[in-house]
Amino acid sequence: MKRAELKGENKTRITLTSKEVSELLAEGIVTVVLLLLINVAILMILDQLVQHSQSLTDTIFNIKGILNAQLDSNVFSSSKKFLILFFVVLDLAVLYWRLIRRYHQMQMRHVISELHYIANGHYDHRIPFELSGDLGRVIDSINVLVESTVTAIEEERKIEKSKDELITNVSHDLRTPLTSIIGYLGLIEDRQYHSEEEFLHYTHTAYLKAKQMKVLVEDLFEYTKVRQPTTKLKLVRFDLNQMMEQLAADFALEAERKHVTIAVKTTPTPFYFEADTEKLVRVFNNLLSNALKYGKGAQHILMEAQQVGTEAIITVKNDGQPIPQAALQQLFDRFYRVEESRSQETGGTGLGLAIAQSIVALHGGYIYAKSDAQWTSFILHLPLGK
Repeated sequence: MKRAELKGENKTRITLTSKEVSELLAEGIVTVVLLLLINVAILMILDQLVQHSQSLTDTIFNIKGILNAQLDSNVFSSSKKFLILFFVVLDLAVLYWRLIRRYHQMQMRHVISELHYIANGHYDHRIPFELSGDLGRVIDSINVLVESTVTAIEEERKIEKSKDELITNVSHDLRTPLTSIIGYLGLIEDRQYHSEEEFLHYTHTAYLKAKQMKVLVEDLFEYTKVRQPTTKLKLVRFDLNQMMEQLAADFALEAERKHVTIAVKTTPTPFYFEADTEKLVRVFNNLLSNALKYGKGAQHILMEAQQVGTEAIITVKNDGQPIPQAALQQLFDRFYRVEESRSQETGGTGLGLAIAQSIVALHGGYIYAKSDAQWTSFILHLPLGK
């Protein structure tokens, strides 16, 4: 039975089996017989007390004499009827208590049976009984506990799957440059080069591949670090406009080689902001690097920041080739590349945007991308802080 079906299913009352009905009937019969025996025993004990106690006998006769003088015989008849009624009510109360007690035990048996069914691996099952009182609250608590346990198990499975995928991707991305390094160094080791120029070409290629591996390892380390919920931020107050101007200057030379201009615009100016500057710089570095590497045909990169209410909205956009709409939702997945061949040429690790997203999340914000024929934009929403 699927969980979705169980959630929509109405709770039902516990239905006793024929065997349980027979047990309940036997309980009632035994209880009635015991009560009758007890009643007879009580009457016999009272009779024996009256017969063997002279003082008690005299007291009873005196009471009878007083009552005979003052009351008519109907009172005695009413008193006897009241006494009989008292015993009947008391017996019925005891009988009801015994039957209810046994019925609750049977209910508990059904609940325990349901628990065993769930414990045997049927984690999508929920106890469907509608009961009142403490037992009903226990059932609700059990269902909530099972639901939270199933959620935790599913999360654990996702984490394990994520770890496996991470190891697979890292192994693949490390193996490619490592194979090249070993190959070229093997050629050098076997002296399979014919000139110094060819020797330098081999060593240079191995060097570049080693640098590629170093970048991947550093990005992987940064990604795992910012993904930890215990990672602490070193919050400082600074001028966001000044930081963005400095970042534009840092990338100016690379942008000039690609014939791209970088502009900065903030509202207000200066724009005072509170964040971990080291980590926020990493976000901007990744976004600017992506724009320069993958913004094919871009001529302009624009960095904008504006204050809207209690948050800062920061945009890094370029007018290069747009990103397909189907890829926008996957951009922030680790190791995701829109174009595999293009990423290999530019040396991207596929972790830059995942790192940026994690850093933004650490600051209590979020990031997303949108792309059209005019601009490809990465938009950050960050709380302003104190």
